[in-house]
Amino acid sequence: MIAQHPYIHQIEAVFRKEFNRQPALLLRGPGRINLLGEHTDYNGGLVLPASIDKEIIFAIARRSDRTGRIVAENLNQSFSFALDDFTQSPLGWPNYLMGVVDQLQKAGHQPGGFDLVFGGNIPSGAGLSSSAALECGLAFGLNELFGLGLSTIDMVKFSQRAENQFVGVNCGIMDQFASMFGREQSVIQLDCQSLHHEYFPFQTTDYALILCDTGVKHSLGDSEYNTRREECETGVAILQKYQSDIRLLRDATTELVDAHRDEMPGKVYQRCRYVTEEIQRVREACEFLLQNDLAAFGRKMYETHEGLQHDYEVSCPELDFLVDQTRQDAAVLGARMMGGGFGGCTINMVEREAVDAFISRMSTVYQEAFNIALKCYPVRITDGTSALAFSAGQ
Repeated sequence: MIAQHPYIHQIEAVFRKEFNRQPALLLRGPGRINLLGEHTDYNGGLVLPASIDKEIIFAIARRSDRTGRIVAENLNQSFSFALDDFTQSPLGWPNYLMGVVDQLQKAGHQPGGFDLVFGGNIPSGAGLSSSAALECGLAFGLNELFGLGLSTIDMVKFSQRAENQFVGVNCGIMDQFASMFGREQSVIQLDCQSLHHEYFPFQTTDYALILCDTGVKHSLGDSEYNTRREECETGVAILQKYQSDIRLLRDATTELVDAHRDEMPGKVYQRCRYVTEEIQRVREACEFLLQNDLAAFGRKMYETHEGLQHDYEVSCPELDFLVDQTRQDAAVLGARMMGGGFGGCTINMVEREAVDAFISRMSTVYQEAFNIALKCYPVRITDGTSALAFSAGQ
């Protein structure tokens, strides 16, 4: 298992150098992708994420006092805090870790002090949820070190609350859930309202998943995200007049949205139509996975992109360009923008034998069109957050 995580030796070596002892536990916290189900999470709908082999490796050991000492290997930065008295750090990254400790303590759990080194290969800014990997990895590590008795779903919820309440980012639960609950060669159909989840096979022996990073993040992303949430809430308020049990868009159907389109102001109808269609798309796509019909699944990816581009309007020229470049490529079964939008990555399902040619062609045409070097990342679906090694006697 260790051989699959070459970064582990570097992290372990830094731990020994910084703290002059062996770590008690080595573990991994993976990033995540989302195959389908975009902008459905805050509408209580279905998403289809998976954890991947882009990951953060942690080396951790207990301390006898109430201090947390942390080294961020990739950033060449360190940070210390007292578990009984800590506030937000201007460095940014320590807040995701302190937030987890904060949530554990508020729930009555008492982890002790610890030494920690972390680092890995999750690309920065690519939308693979390095923050969730960081939160879930620490929650897992503290649970193991101090015998806190937390369930997997407990750790997911504490990690999400850390980001919501301590960091101040109003994220849904998908990222943390995928990072913890991932299963190799499977995607997770997660109901973001009930947290019911099912695994569906994603056998990619003949196909690879490739992320193409636009290298851009347009500034209107945050404000437009809030606007989309408000537009969805407006749609729900209108539909409630006709069906009183509707609390979120996941409770509505596209047919109901269509029936009342004339009452929906501005872009509200388009937003509601996209969300209800996308939730149904996830259901249909999972049936295709059961039939191992990846071509049909890929067509759903294209449908999602078109909905995000035209109805939800969260795409951008760079994302649209990359998706359009795949449409006439026989080696590509599906492609779409992934994440909140206005930049970030596209996710592409590509014949394994054609991956090198695909990356070369996409890099060339993107450079010519936008004068930006395209970064491409092959990703493999893996298990979720897990221990890699315990030291003897721990």
